[in-house]
Amino acid sequence: MLRSDKENLQVLFEDNHIIIVNKRAGDIVQGDKTGDKSLSEVVKEYIKDKYNKPGEVFLGVVHRIDRVTGGAVIFARTGKALARLNKMLQDHEIKKTYWAIVNKETLANEGELSHFLVRNSKQNKSYAYDKIVPNSKKAILSYKILKKLDRYQLLEINLKTGRHHQIRCQLSKIGFPIKGDVKYGFKRANKDLSVNLHARMIEFIHPVKLEQVSIVAPTPKDPVWDACTK
Repeated sequence: MLRSDKENLQVLFEDNHIIIVNKRAGDIVQGDKTGDKSLSEVVKEYIKDKYNKPGEVFLGVVHRIDRVTGGAVIFARTGKALARLNKMLQDHEIKKTYWAIVNKETLANEGELSHFLVRNSKQNKSYAYDKIVPNSKKAILSYKILKKLDRYQLLEINLKTGRHHQIRCQLSKIGFPIKGDVKYGFKRANKDLSVNLHARMIEFIHPVKLEQVSIVAPTPKDPVWDACTK
């Protein structure tokens, strides 16, 4: 897996209030039990160096995406921005659009998936059911096919709820596990252990300037991703 480092940091947007970066698959957004260097630490180092800041740099984690995936991640540079972004996230005012690569099997060009998800913390995995079961939470997403390749197809996904491993779990439930996602049923792992799920676009009203922010995160350099963006 890749490790976070300042030299490879891809900044998509920054001002005095927020910074948005393109996370690489393999990096963790926030520190965990692995002890691996987190993306938030790297961003702090970047800010400290670029702006010659003395002392501790404030950086608020607004949201996270799975370690094995990549794409746009928002961080707050002030407490005021963090509080407002957290509220916007709770109120579903931050729109996140994902891209996923799945096998080229028969699938309706667009649709909505609705399941009930149960999270198993010990396995770090979620399970999808068609009906309500104990401890389940409703999960809804919409998708459309953007492109068909020889062996795969590219889906664009919009979440209507935000559940643990929601996209990975729901696509697996309907027989379309994401390329490289052996945890959810894909047959082979990718060489770099990534999963072909990417937080492609993020849209919201700036928490301080009240202007529209629309950010597109470039996909990783990889033959299949490259074929999807041609």
